[in-house]
Amino acid sequence: MRRPDQQTTTRPTTDPAPGTGADATEDAPPDGATGAGRPAGSGLTGPGPSGTGPAAARAAEGHPAGDLTTEAVLAPYLRGQAADFLRSLRLHHEHSAPAESGGHDAAAATRALRRAARRISGSLHTFRAALDPHWADQLRAELAWLSGVLAREHAYANRLTRLVEALHQLSGPALPAARGARAAGESAASDAQGRAALGVGAARAGALLERRLTLARTRSHSAALQALGSSRFHAVADAVALLASDVPLAPGTTGRTAEALLEPAERAEQRLLAAVAALPPADTEPYNEAQDAAWHQARLLLRLHRYAHEVVLGAAAPSLASCGHALDLHRDAVEAAAAAAAAARTPRIAPATAYALGVLHADQRHEVEAARAVFRETWPYATALTAP
Repeated sequence: MRRPDQQTTTRPTTDPAPGTGADATEDAPPDGATGAGRPAGSGLTGPGPSGTGPAAARAAEGHPAGDLTTEAVLAPYLRGQAADFLRSLRLHHEHSAPAESGGHDAAAATRALRRAARRISGSLHTFRAALDPHWADQLRAELAWLSGVLAREHAYANRLTRLVEALHQLSGPALPAARGARAAGESAASDAQGRAALGVGAARAGALLERRLTLARTRSHSAALQALGSSRFHAVADAVALLASDVPLAPGTTGRTAEALLEPAERAEQRLLAAVAALPPADTEPYNEAQDAAWHQARLLLRLHRYAHEVVLGAAAPSLASCGHALDLHRDAVEAAAAAAAAARTPRIAPATAYALGVLHADQRHEVEAARAVFRETWPYATALTAP
């Protein structure tokens, strides 16, 4: 992890290096990070040369460290996200009309709406001290409610697709090597018998999962429609519309120096580093579900850290994309495994169905461990994962 005297990842530098501007880093695919090395242009490990990584992107865009004030950086960011929220809401209303036949556009508008809501909520949390605290707490809670309501339908649909595809793979003519490896000395006949039993129960297990998750998705869709038509949502939309034109700053923050933004961003970074350092080691049992909460917390803190980067540095560090994606996959696998386990507890199901669901649960828990391994490989602070 970083030494106390080492430059933080959220402090812009004033000496941009060639090739490190915003155009060079904003949409570039993340490079892999292994060992203690640093991904190119990440600005996330080691002090490195001044002006590298996303810190230089802000300077290259004409926003040196001296211009990092709440009026010059935080307020325009929040206004931009509020405009995105209102634009996505308008598109959602247009594509959700009865005459509209394309559900894909409505789903895309919902994702964009959630994206803007998450960024506003995360920024209100991190930079609360620079804003009106009562207003920030109230709007953040309402945006978290809205984002959660809108996310459930999409989550159930993705979970069903994931589980059905996994069942098809597991019940094929031969199990994939990573999933069908058997202990030494186990007979091939026993393996074939297990595949046959899995094939018998896979169809029923898939039908059971489809009934359960489709019902949950339908209920979530109804809940989302009800929420979008409620007075509570209209109050949230009105608050965001006001945010698009006026950002309520805390008294005394006008004209404050860069520390008003850099200190909260660095505290968010330190919370993330501490959470990652406290993650269970790689040799722990993948079926221990009690460890999932620590990984979910790291995912939430990484999201806040990325949003703080967007505010202070102009864009999130590209090296954070891969580890963030790994934690998203981890969350999906954990929830899929829980759905398989819940389905297996259905009363009076056939033994073959219960067996298929048990195999599916084990498969998803192995996917959990695979996602954790990917995170460890792509996490830029490699030493944070090996600290005692």
